[in-house]
Amino acid sequence: MNNFVYEVGYYFFMIERNKSSIAVLEQKIIGLLNKLKGNHLDLVKFQDQNEALKKRNSELEEQLLSIREENKSLKIANNLLGSNEGKQATKSKINSLIREVENCIQQVSEMN
Repeated sequence: MNNFVYEVGYYFFMIERNKSSIAVLEQKIIGLLNKLKGNHLDLVKFQDQNEALKKRNSELEEQLLSIREENKSLKIANNLLGSNEGKQATKSKINSLIREVENCIQQVSEMN
């Protein structure tokens, strides 16, 4: 009988021990779930920031292209006004435009 009481006491001890282990596991799971939620919120925030940065980058690239084209036009205008810088580039551009116009005239003539 003494042995039986000892075994029952041991089983209750083990059950209580398992309950506390389960409680610890539950707390760890809750902590991990909270971290997961925080990570998800960070991920969404970073994705939004990434999209905004991509959009801004695209806008800046378009602005850069526009500025480069304007710069080319200003160089050509400067050369036409008598600047010695880039005369060869200006002549080349004018010749290219002349060829393009001649090509268009030829295509229009072939249509008629």
